[in-house]
Amino acid sequence: MTEKTEQSSCDGQCSSCPSATNCNDPQKAASGIQPKVQMNVKNVILVLSGKGGVGKSTVATNLAMALSNKGYNTGLADLDIHGPNIPKMLGIEDQKLGSYDGKTIEPVKVSGKLGVVSMAFLLPDTSSPVVWRGAMKNTAIKQFLEDVNWGELDYLVVDLPPGTGDEALSVAQLAPNIAGAVIVTTPQDVAILDSSKSVKFIEKLGLKVLGIIENMSGLVCPHCGDVIDLFGRGGGEKAAKELNVPYLGSIPIDPDMRIAGDEGKPFILKRDGSEQNKVTWKHVDEVMENILKQIDN
Repeated sequence: MTEKTEQSSCDGQCSSCPSATNCNDPQKAASGIQPKVQMNVKNVILVLSGKGGVGKSTVATNLAMALSNKGYNTGLADLDIHGPNIPKMLGIEDQKLGSYDGKTIEPVKVSGKLGVVSMAFLLPDTSSPVVWRGAMKNTAIKQFLEDVNWGELDYLVVDLPPGTGDEALSVAQLAPNIAGAVIVTTPQDVAILDSSKSVKFIEKLGLKVLGIIENMSGLVCPHCGDVIDLFGRGGGEKAAKELNVPYLGSIPIDPDMRIAGDEGKPFILKRDGSEQNKVTWKHVDEVMENILKQIDN
């Protein structure tokens, strides 16, 4: 769409307009829309899904851990305000956010190369709900990006809630240097339908779709070795072809993946020598490498 067309159809409601991230219309300056936050980050990676329960947070956790293990200074922002699960998956759910100077927030350090912020660190206990409207969530998102002492980051991985609502739009408008978005789906048709909406949402924002990951893609039977397609297989790859976006690979169902998340030890760190572990680890590692290749392209 040309700039002229965008301007001619502009209603001046920049705060709710997905094109506001790249719009140069003079009305934008007068609309009060927030500018990009000041962060020293080279690449911001958004991780989102069209629906819940597809393993989005698991992918975000393993991606951040994989990047930090490669020596990159990495931040992980858990912006799923109502369902912040990242701390549990990293075994740091008992930690709290602090500040040395009373002005900036210190992220919780998982290692020297990986820092995390999450709404979970601010709640009195794990069962406390966050009952907030959009404006309060947007304020928290801005603080998690701008008021955190991230340092110099090579990558900031952002775990977003399912869907294409306030949080995703706020991050797209506020975060600098967005390298693109990773869409996580499972193979069945209903998940593919929702992930397709996420792809079109990111494209409408003028951002790069790094690709689609098909999670829970087949279960390797531990007894006979046959693959059982509990949710089907190949839907993510088919959707990527139809939408003309990269296919980043598949990750099979593996009970150890669930155990790793529950125990707070990302699967990417687990290599026990078993055949099932070798198969799953290879898939996970391949997906992470494909994400980096898309960023470099």
